[in-house]
Amino acid sequence: MQYIHMNNEEIRSILEKEGIIKELSCAKAFEISEKYGISKSDIAKYCNKQNIKIRACQLGCF
Repeated sequence: MQYIHMNNEEIRSILEKEGIIKELSCAKAFEISEKYGISKSDIAKYCNKQNIKIRACQLGCF
């Protein structure tokens, strides 16, 4: 899959639509990445900047 780069506002909107406010499971991050074509690293960077905790990491990436 080819990922598209999204700005913070676009990522915020998607996470809000998915009900993500303060924390996100790793599995959900992978699901959102595939569903919306956002790279996992863009999701991780956004979450780090916004103090959204990524929990239950499957690969030790977050």
